[in-house]
Amino acid sequence: MRTPLSTVAILAPPGVQMLDVSGPADVFAEANRQSGREVYRVVTVGTAPLAIMASSGMRFLPDTTIRQEFERLDTLLVAGSPTLADAAVDLGVVAWLQRQAARSRRYGSICSGALLFARTGLLDGRRVTTHWKVAELLAERHPSLHVEADAFVVRDGAVCTAAGVTAGMDLAIALVEEDLGRDIAKAVAAELVVFYRRPGGQMQFSRHGESAPAGRSALQELQRYVASHPGENHSVATMAARVGLSPRHFARIFRQDVGMTPAEFVEAMRVDAARRLLEEDHETPKRVADRLGYANANGLRRAFLRRFGVTPADYRKRHSHARL
Repeated sequence: MRTPLSTVAILAPPGVQMLDVSGPADVFAEANRQSGREVYRVVTVGTAPLAIMASSGMRFLPDTTIRQEFERLDTLLVAGSPTLADAAVDLGVVAWLQRQAARSRRYGSICSGALLFARTGLLDGRRVTTHWKVAELLAERHPSLHVEADAFVVRDGAVCTAAGVTAGMDLAIALVEEDLGRDIAKAVAAELVVFYRRPGGQMQFSRHGESAPAGRSALQELQRYVASHPGENHSVATMAARVGLSPRHFARIFRQDVGMTPAEFVEAMRVDAARRLLEEDHETPKRVADRLGYANANGLRRAFLRRFGVTPADYRKRHSHARL
């Protein structure tokens, strides 16, 4: 089948996250309106000739299926699904993606779609991103990938990947800018009331700090204590004494069992506690810093920038419950 260079094919696996498909499609459609001509034609692709049930329970009919062989594509994207992490590998889908990517100018994934696209081998050695919740799993299954877990959008040559769900719109806007320029991309973002370039990284939305304690029982008890008392003095010497170990031995086994240094863990717990306080909007960043053991507000600011790419004040503006 002969297709124009502007064709964007989005593969929608079973249980697809609806916004992974509709979000980018709306961006490309709006780019057509803003440019006054049909630049993009979005084609949804199913894995079977049936209605697709999205993760929300909504159903829609794809434009075509993987039985379709495109002669040429401009952009090939794989949408994500909450069930992809545990889904069996469909070798027919993988082979179709390999063939179509070879006929595409650029290709990649949205959200957990990276778990499926990585099976093709086309992401090997590339910088990619995905939803923060499956970033570690993607890196474990495909060690050659350079997974940037905090990024919303990553471009590496022909490969274009987006983080979770709404980040598919960030990716689509970036591609529109690449094709049609900044003015059109900004107009699209304004019309859809989304960020032209979203500040910070996706880890500001994650809840990694709330994961279960790891390691031997004594260390788990310590982690629970630090999490519930983040403002106390948690130097290596103090924590080592709490579990009855020398500071050097404690630091070594903590990193071995927990996967981070004691200082990194304490910072993670403090920043997570700060995030909750800022979301409640009861405290200013300076008061939050005082409550959580920072010498001054700059210490909390630096920690936020390291972990989330935004300042505590900016985080409060965007995530405070008082703004709802």
